[in-house]
Amino acid sequence: MRRPPHENVATVLVDPAVLPGLELDLMALDLWVWPLATAPTVEDGPRLAFQVRRRLIEARRGDWDCARGWTPVWISFGPSWYDGDEPLPRSAHRTLWDALGRHAEHVRHTVRLGGVPRLPVRHERGARQDTA
Repeated sequence: MRRPPHENVATVLVDPAVLPGLELDLMALDLWVWPLATAPTVEDGPRLAFQVRRRLIEARRGDWDCARGWTPVWISFGPSWYDGDEPLPRSAHRTLWDALGRHAEHVRHTVRLGGVPRLPVRHERGARQDTA
């Protein structure tokens, strides 16, 4: 049985004071920031955001207590990182982790990707580019 189509994302806790700046920095790298509370594929965003934040913080047993009020986000990869249905290249992973490392004081994350239902921007932008 095949896995349903999904989006590769990093789940990250971000200090809300730096979220707009982080988002701009990542956009320049064709990385997209999706706050869980308002992500378009989430039915009850505020509840999911609360649950993810709590799970991430509790898993670190006090190491991430500074992030209790931070915003959980997904970071996805824009169309420039993809080559059809091929897996993401290692350079995409490296670019993401390096960018988050430059903001280490204001983000908390693990170095792994998860899968979430497809997010609309990459696919809508790709469709527009194909028809142009």
